[in-house]
Amino acid sequence: MNPHKSKAGLARIWRALLYSRKGLRDAWRHEHAFRQELILVLVLAPVIVIAPVSLLERAALAASLLLVLIVELLNSAIEAVVDRVSLDPHELSGRAKDMGSAAVMLSLVLAGVTWFAVLFPVVRSLLS
Repeated sequence: MNPHKSKAGLARIWRALLYSRKGLRDAWRHEHAFRQELILVLVLAPVIVIAPVSLLERAALAASLLLVLIVELLNSAIEAVVDRVSLDPHELSGRAKDMGSAAVMLSLVLAGVTWFAVLFPVVRSLLS
């Protein structure tokens, strides 16, 4: 058994929640892109509630936004580990950071396509 792993049961769940809260707080404090994307999520969240769409469509809108935050957190984690290992330029370090950035971009494209696909018919019906 790994001595660095936490104990089982409720204590482990509690610690995991505390680590997650710390991770979100650190992302807010240190990652400008995460702050921008979280603000975007908070601005768009009311649209999910008030838009005249199905429950499944609401879920798709919310999931696409949450995916952006998840991918941004993973990208920030990759960047932090790469920077921790070395700040010296290296092809593999650059590749890792670029791939993380590409993942964020793809999640943003997916969110945009999802929002367009769900809301375009609504806007079109309101305008006709």
